[in-house]
Amino acid sequence: MFLKNGILFTTYYKCSENIVSIILLDFSINYERINNMKTYRDFDNYLKNFPDEKGYFGEYGGMILPPELVPAFKEITQAYQEICNNARFINELRRIRKEFQGRPTPVYHCERLSSLLGKCQIYLKREDLNHTGAHKLNHCMGEGLLAKFLGKKKLIAETGAGQHGVALATAAAYFGLECDIYMGEVDIKKQHPNVIRMKMLGANVIPATHGLKTLKEAVDAAFEGYLKEYEDAIYCIGSAVGPHPFPTIVRDFQSVVGIEAKDQFKEMTGNLPDVVCAAVGGGSNAIGMFEAFLSEPVDIVGVEPLGKGEGVGEHAASMKFGKKGVLHGFESILLQDEKGEPLPVYSIASGLDYPSVGPEHAYLRQSGRVKYEAVNDDEAMQAFFLLSRYEGIIPAIESSHALAYAIKHAQNKNSGSILVNLSGRGDKDIDYVYEKYGTGEQFLKEFINK
Repeated sequence: MFLKNGILFTTYYKCSENIVSIILLDFSINYERINNMKTYRDFDNYLKNFPDEKGYFGEYGGMILPPELVPAFKEITQAYQEICNNARFINELRRIRKEFQGRPTPVYHCERLSSLLGKCQIYLKREDLNHTGAHKLNHCMGEGLLAKFLGKKKLIAETGAGQHGVALATAAAYFGLECDIYMGEVDIKKQHPNVIRMKMLGANVIPATHGLKTLKEAVDAAFEGYLKEYEDAIYCIGSAVGPHPFPTIVRDFQSVVGIEAKDQFKEMTGNLPDVVCAAVGGGSNAIGMFEAFLSEPVDIVGVEPLGKGEGVGEHAASMKFGKKGVLHGFESILLQDEKGEPLPVYSIASGLDYPSVGPEHAYLRQSGRVKYEAVNDDEAMQAFFLLSRYEGIIPAIESSHALAYAIKHAQNKNSGSILVNLSGRGDKDIDYVYEKYGTGEQFLKEFINK
C-alpha cells in the first residue's frame, strides 16, 4: 500500500481476494540473483513480493512475541489489510493529509549551500514543514485511524527525540484518544521542548528509568505497558521496526514522502536526482523516502550515527558493526554482545540511538540496492550550523546526519545532484545545542579553514 496524491494504493501484499495475491518465494534463492539483476525495474518487481505472510523481508522481520500478544498483533494485521480497501478510511486519510498535515511538503534547492561546496546541487525534501515538524505524523495519523477502526481507546508508544511522541499525542488529541508516551529519562532532559509539547497535547509522558535510559529502554517500557492494556490500546511503533505488521504499516504510510519527492524533483529539474539519502536509526523516514526510487537509476544511501567513534557504546551504527539478531519482536541487524544481548549505544541525535534497524533496511543492504554510510557527531553538527547559516533552515540533529553525508558528497563531485530527506526541524534541539555548542562558530570556522 502506498499514498499518491493523497490516495491509498495497494501494491505489496494481499488485502482482499480481489486485489493483490501475495507471491510466496523460496528464500533459499541466492542473493547473488539480486546483485546480478540487469535493471532497477527487476529489483522493484522482486521487492513487491515482500514482506511475506509472516512478515519477513528475506531473512529479516517476523513476529516474535510473547504468546499473549500474538492474537493482538494478528488482530492489527487483519484490520490493516481490511482498511486497505475501506473507502471511508482512504477518503479520511486523504483529507487529513491535505487539510491537517499540510501535504504535500515541498522540495527545496539549497543554492547558497551548494555554491559554497562546489558544483553538485543539494536539494531537500522539507518534511520539517509537515505538521508537528517532522515526518512522524505521516504514520501516526494512519495509526490513529487504525485505532479508531479497531475500537481502541488508547495509543501507546515510545519516543527518543520526542518527534514521534509529539506526533502521536497530536493524533490522539485529533481522534479523541488517550495517549501514553514512554521516553528515556536522559532524553526527557535532552528534548525538554518536545516533552512540554506532548503534555500540552494531553499525553502522559512516562520516564524509562532503567539501563541507559534512552530509546531502547523506552521501547522496552512501552512493550511492557502495552502487554497490560492490549485489549483497549494499540501500540503505535515509532519507526519501521518491531513485530509484523508494523515495519510494513510504517513504510506504507511514510512512502508518501518519496512519491511526492520524486514527482516534485522531476518537475523542478526535468531529471531524477543522482543520489537520494536519509538518516537511519530505526529507519522510518529513510524507508519512506527510498521506496519510490528503488526501481529508478538512482544511488540510494542510508546514513547512520557514528557518534563519538567506533568503540562499543560510542555509536549506534548497527549496519556497520552489527550482526543478525532479535530485538523487540523482530529479526534484523543488531549491535550485540557474544550472548546476543543488545550493546549500549550512543548518538548525539536522540532519535537515532537504537541498537538495531528496520528489517527492510537490513534486506536492502544485503541485496546491495542501498548503501549505508556512517557520520559522526561533529560532522552532523557542522551540517546543522551550515544549513542554519546558509539557508535559514534549522534542521533536526537526526536530519543533520543525512545532510552531513550530502555535504561530503557534494565536495567530492563536480556535477550532479543529491536529494536529502530533511526529516525534521531543529526546534526541539536548540536548547541542548546552544548549551553544548553555542552558536556553532567553531564548526563554521573549521569548515572555512578547510
